[in-house]
Amino acid sequence: MTRTSTRNRLVNSAMAATPSKLRRARAPAPQVHCRIEMADLHAHLYGVTLTIDQPAAQQQVSLPVWIAGSYMVREFSKQLISLTARQGNRLVAVQQLDKCSWQVDCTADAPLTLHYQVHAHDNSVRTAWLDTQRGFFNATSLCLRVAGCEDQPHELALVPHTGLPTWAVATGLEPLKVNAQGFGSYLAADYDELADCPVEMGAFWSGQFTACGVPHRFVVAGATPAFDGERLLRDAQKICEAAMRFWHGNQRAHIPHTHYVFMLNAVGEGYGGLEHRNSTALICQRADLPRLSDTPVLTEALKAKVDKPSDGYSTLLGLISHEYFHTWNVKRLRPAEFARYDYTQENYTELLWFFEGFTSYYDDKLLRRAGLIDDAHYLRLLNKTINQVLQTPGRLVHSVAQSSFEAWTKYYRADANTPNLTVSYYTKGALIALCLDLALRQHGVKNHRISLDDVMRGLWQRCQGGPMHEADLLAVLHELTGRSWAREIKAWVHGTRDLPLEDALTAHGVAVHHDTAQLAQRLGLRVSEDHSIQIKQVLTGSAAHAAGFAPGDEWLGVEISGKTASAWRLKKLDELLLYVGLAEKVTALVSRDRQLLRLPLNLPAVKAQASWRLSILDEAKVKAWLD
Repeated sequence: MTRTSTRNRLVNSAMAATPSKLRRARAPAPQVHCRIEMADLHAHLYGVTLTIDQPAAQQQVSLPVWIAGSYMVREFSKQLISLTARQGNRLVAVQQLDKCSWQVDCTADAPLTLHYQVHAHDNSVRTAWLDTQRGFFNATSLCLRVAGCEDQPHELALVPHTGLPTWAVATGLEPLKVNAQGFGSYLAADYDELADCPVEMGAFWSGQFTACGVPHRFVVAGATPAFDGERLLRDAQKICEAAMRFWHGNQRAHIPHTHYVFMLNAVGEGYGGLEHRNSTALICQRADLPRLSDTPVLTEALKAKVDKPSDGYSTLLGLISHEYFHTWNVKRLRPAEFARYDYTQENYTELLWFFEGFTSYYDDKLLRRAGLIDDAHYLRLLNKTINQVLQTPGRLVHSVAQSSFEAWTKYYRADANTPNLTVSYYTKGALIALCLDLALRQHGVKNHRISLDDVMRGLWQRCQGGPMHEADLLAVLHELTGRSWAREIKAWVHGTRDLPLEDALTAHGVAVHHDTAQLAQRLGLRVSEDHSIQIKQVLTGSAAHAAGFAPGDEWLGVEISGKTASAWRLKKLDELLLYVGLAEKVTALVSRDRQLLRLPLNLPAVKAQASWRLSILDEAKVKAWLD
């Protein structure tokens, strides 16, 4: 585990030198060459030159409309500018066929060169970004797909900017010929690999570690001087080793990647990640990065306190764990529908509850196994997930199989009514994994305790780390336990009834307490508060729903009738409890499109809505489950 200097920040080739040389010697020469320049930092423009050595007559090219792992049509082509084409010294015509495809009026007897620019000002993990501080892109945003050449080798050439001498490059692609900072040419076996290897550029912090013999690189853009890089490397190493042991035990030869790159963008506000085959792009708040201690000498007691992760840092560690687990669960073991991506349209599957939900179950569990959080901390994180699901009315009308299939139109296009329409396949999928894991542990076979761990590894073997169907999960469950689990999968995955969480947790040493829910949940509201109460969402079947509240309303005040009639201005929701006393009915004063409305609101009983709180009842049972 070492932190590298700015001068020696590379090098992907140093991370897997021998395998790279072998692959390079055997690989055919690239047929498609994509040259990326930073054309205008202030206008956020990349310049792209695409050369096709052996084009087809009337060659067609296209830009993807989505990126794998983010299930929404994003129309990347809307940022493409001024596409021109030349064959030799001759300018050839380009005709647009649809929103993301073009046909070039070329012949098949000479190389074809296309040139265009791409506007890059989306500071997310999904598209592309360029300014004077940082560059980042996914090839799905910059690199056109060449019809007929998708399975041929692609070369990606990254050109340094003369005004940015301290910038370096990080990517999971195999280097062909690069300088000390990583600028130069890289090889992708085909377009899919090119699309699956994002590129980070800038004067970022960089460090390296080895996990189970595999070199890993971690780069961080936007870190402050207080950032503790050594701690991040140390903790990330523990996460990676826990994941590798989970899937392969001590059989290191079966690990599917020869090197790995974490690319973290630290920002003022933001959170997210996107998985790739040997890398991941991450976003976190700068405040969530681990910080250097200002105490020169620490006692053991103080050191333990300092090393305990803050809520923000544990969230970041959970994100790292989640995306790294995806290296196996979705990038290799994946829905059969994703055996070959269609970049031109939505790719539907009902299995995101498994690939995202089960990954969400294991991300925090692996933090616990890596020793980064304790049992109580893990239960707090699980507690949050449970309450999120139980406080979502959509869970009663939309199964996680449906939620997976309709991710393109519901989960990824959320609006004020989303909680009433659907349930997250991340959160409910994680709870299905929990229920299945605990049920398997109770079941057992001939004194051998079966767990979901065995199922995941069994699926990896059965599907040979490749495409799977729901039937494969049922088959592995039957093989391991000798009975069918079709009834549970049908009820939990394809049904809408609540999961048997309480009984399962109690049987494994966890006490479930039903506490009074927060006022917003009891009313059925999700609000923002900034000098007034802004209604963001109204939950179906709630008191607020019955009263007629609507998203977009501004809740101004409340009137209380009776012997002590009064009216009060509200600035925060909790002030309602101060003014209503024992009243069961009040009149809410609401502004809607500048019209003042009086809504009759029946206040729910204090215990009408409960919030779950988990605690450890039997430490031995909890430890047996989480170890």
